[in-house]
Amino acid sequence: RQESYMHYLFGVQEADWFGALCVKTGRSLLFMPRLPESYAVWMGRLKGPDEFKAKYGVDAVHYVDEMSEVLRGLAPPCLHVLHGVNTDSGLQVPHPAAPNTGIPLDMDTLFDIITEHRVIKIPEEIEIIRYANRIGSAGHVAMMRCARPGLMEYQLESTFLHHCYSTGGCRSPMFTPIAASGTNAAILHYGHAAAPNADRQTAPGDLVLMDCGCEYYVYGSDITTTWPVDGKFTPQQRHVYEAVLSAQRAVEAAMGPGVAWPDMHELAYRRILEGLMSCGVVTGGSVEELLAADIGALFMPHGLGHFLGLNTHDVGGYPPGAPPRSSRPGFRSLRTARVLQPGMVITVEPGCYFNPSLLLPALEDPDKAKYLVRDAVMSYMSVGGVRLEDNVVVTETGIERLTHVPRSPEEVEAVMAGAPWP
Repeated sequence: RQESYMHYLFGVQEADWFGALCVKTGRSLLFMPRLPESYAVWMGRLKGPDEFKAKYGVDAVHYVDEMSEVLRGLAPPCLHVLHGVNTDSGLQVPHPAAPNTGIPLDMDTLFDIITEHRVIKIPEEIEIIRYANRIGSAGHVAMMRCARPGLMEYQLESTFLHHCYSTGGCRSPMFTPIAASGTNAAILHYGHAAAPNADRQTAPGDLVLMDCGCEYYVYGSDITTTWPVDGKFTPQQRHVYEAVLSAQRAVEAAMGPGVAWPDMHELAYRRILEGLMSCGVVTGGSVEELLAADIGALFMPHGLGHFLGLNTHDVGGYPPGAPPRSSRPGFRSLRTARVLQPGMVITVEPGCYFNPSLLLPALEDPDKAKYLVRDAVMSYMSVGGVRLEDNVVVTETGIERLTHVPRSPEEVEAVMAGAPWP
């Protein structure tokens, strides 16, 4: 997989290339490795600079071993080298090996500028993400149609992967899928390297949470659906599902330019807490009181969503000058606190989980326990969790939802029974 910044600027698919742009003139240069002819045995005919110049639409292509000479010939006053810290992951983006040119290097300026450009997608980028959503949405429907008790979690996951590859040419998932059934659905990133890898057999009455996305031309989708493996919600499952769906619909209706993302996170909490109050899981005064006590974070500890693009959790969440990360439970997990702008692509993924690692300690904390109905909380533990995730692009007037999957309980049950979709 190509490094995301290199792909963003040049679209190069091959490994070990370098790219340069002249800030003053806009002239674009690529530098390709000079491979020995023996590589043709393994890689096919080796293409030369002229072919790659035409393929990538740049002004010139040279070999890497010519880079120092070419750059010295351009005589720029400074070389801006990409180097910085991803504010989402905290990981450094290592700078490329600087050529020996004697030209002064600036490793502080370029990263934030290019990162901000990546936040606002151009129409061509949105179209690729729209395609990945179309294929990914169909992959989720394929899982729902084949679901039945007794299947392994990994069999549902493999259905998604096969559908996206065979029908959409999406060879790779955007990330390792989360294929969680029963109480595994309460584990936010179930299936990571240190946990069981989707190896549970589904059972009658299970909810299944599938968080899967596909990648196309390095851009991708990130979609979550939750549904009953046997095609019918139980009353408890439906209560939780409708609370989360209410949150997602309220947020998407309120989104648009100028809206602060933390306000949308709070709106999701309001709707989920209202739903939990109506089914007797939480109690005590008003939703305002529950919000002030951070009860929402006990049921949805993650942030409402994240930027999406060349990375699943795309860059630009907390750039210099943007609103800082909150210290409040739940809010501190937001991957951005920015005000929405047209061209941003972001996920909307409220969830409600009955996670014993959060709820059992809360039941023993007097400040939290007074808002929790113990018997109801314990009764709902078997639900596991519900997450619903759409990918949306912010427009001049609101949003465009790129994800198209069954969402209402009636739609979910109908599709699982064989009804057409969409």
